[in-house]
Amino acid sequence: MNKTINTFIITLTLLAFTTACNKDFLEKKPLTEFTEDDVWNDPNLVQAYVNDLYTKMRHGFNEVMLSSMTDESRFIHNYGTTTSVTEAMSPEDLGALNLFGLWGDHYKAIRNCNIFFEMVDKVPFKDDAQRTRLKGEVHFLRAYFYQMLVKYWGGVPLVTQIFKLDDGEAMLLSRNSFEECVKYITDECDSAIALLPAVHERDNTGRATNYAAMALKARMLLYAASDLFNRPGNTEPAFGYVGGDRQARWILARDAAKAIIDSNVFSLYKPSTSPVENYTRIFLDKDNPEVIFCKYFNRQQLGTSHDLYNGPNGYHNWGGNVPLENFVEGYQMADGTPFNWNNPDMAKQPYVGRDPRFYATILYNGAPWKKRPSDAQANDPVGVIQTARYERRRADGTIEMVNGLDTRNSPIENWNGTYTGYYLRKFMDINLDAQFFRGDQSWLFFRYAEIKLNFAEASLELGDEPSARSAINEVRTRAGMPALAASVTGDALTEMYRYERRYELAFEEHRYFDARRWLIATTVFSGPAKAIDIEGKLNGNTLVYTYKVLTSGVQERKFTEKHYLLPIMAEEIRRNNKMIQNPLY
Repeated sequence: MNKTINTFIITLTLLAFTTACNKDFLEKKPLTEFTEDDVWNDPNLVQAYVNDLYTKMRHGFNEVMLSSMTDESRFIHNYGTTTSVTEAMSPEDLGALNLFGLWGDHYKAIRNCNIFFEMVDKVPFKDDAQRTRLKGEVHFLRAYFYQMLVKYWGGVPLVTQIFKLDDGEAMLLSRNSFEECVKYITDECDSAIALLPAVHERDNTGRATNYAAMALKARMLLYAASDLFNRPGNTEPAFGYVGGDRQARWILARDAAKAIIDSNVFSLYKPSTSPVENYTRIFLDKDNPEVIFCKYFNRQQLGTSHDLYNGPNGYHNWGGNVPLENFVEGYQMADGTPFNWNNPDMAKQPYVGRDPRFYATILYNGAPWKKRPSDAQANDPVGVIQTARYERRRADGTIEMVNGLDTRNSPIENWNGTYTGYYLRKFMDINLDAQFFRGDQSWLFFRYAEIKLNFAEASLELGDEPSARSAINEVRTRAGMPALAASVTGDALTEMYRYERRYELAFEEHRYFDARRWLIATTVFSGPAKAIDIEGKLNGNTLVYTYKVLTSGVQERKFTEKHYLLPIMAEEIRRNNKMIQNPLY
């Protein structure tokens, strides 16, 4: 390494995560800057270095959610999302996906992982157990960063050494095959599994465990076995497998998920007799038995602004990622039958008797919510969502049409109003005043329901329908939905599995990858983003609402064949003549 170009900046925030800082050392050094030699000669600073690597794991509580690149939601402030969901996305511009720092930020994090492994054996740890644990954590983190790259681009360059500025041509690497990348990632997971504990002491809560590494491995193997990376006739190893035994891949995926299930460490969280409450609290109750690995937030230090970003404008929130009618209408009825706008009874009361997860995920017109801010309480003393326009009788008996407080014609911050008639409910803390305070909800990178569904999918692909159905039914039963009968088989069972995965894992950054790996994105991510238009008219003193599905005016989308893999940015292609572009760009 060239010490003149490697100075580590470690903020006081990172130092706050260390268990014990050396006061004498800190008194002799500036509080925010340490050299490379300083870091690798102080175990506390090495711990801080690894803490910083955790911050490079991109969580889903960002202002622009990945859901708005799917048929789940639309981001109302744009920020390049229109580019990301149309043919306009190109090697020159990924649109809103540029905000995620997917390529450059992950490779920077990988470089820092590589530096750690070059230096860690020289660190004077008092207890070698700390060295072992940190090695396990960084194996997990490096695997995580690479799987992020692979699931967007396919095979990528595997960088295993530390380059210096004067290395020139040596830094120009070609893409490794997809198969090589999957093996590297799963090998890293295996190393992490061998080195990490099953549970951490309280001071190390939030760090990766061996189960986090097992969950990452299970997800990577599921993706690797899927249609996207096993396309017949593929001859380019970077784009996916070019041969081999696909059934063996599904067996690996099934067994990786089963290993977690068989541990009996985790369970589907059911703290209440209410299915809605059960689903809501998965994302609010810390350290519940469903959580395998998460990012913690602390209101006093670094809280999440998810509620502010996505809450209704009528509460002085920003609207943000608003659910699409395309997504909402897919929720089944509570008895398991499909919702259908052509059914007069359903169309009359579309928000009655739906899958309980609907009520824990979506804020809809008439949904009970929280007390309004003081400037809005006169128009809504109860605290219910208003995304409709409705008739109101004046004092003189005449009738006026009023726009709801949570519409784009609201008297309160109408520019933050929904385009679709809905707001996101999932992850939100009803007791939080998001206008003034941040939340402390955890972002769940891995939870047990995903593992059950991963196992179900692999079992389906291997022809083991009873095992798949049993796993699906565990998730459905917890959600308050009826179990699937043994007569549900074949394509119908696959369809029900995909329903379950779509709605159980909604807004958790799964849909974007699931639709791509199943090769259905050209259908489900294309066409009009739909909305609901609601009007309430007085019948005596009772409001009678009518509902109209809007198929224009929200966002027109186009996902093409080339979008199944993201384009490598043009600057990377120009900089490195060994880098091949993904197909059709």
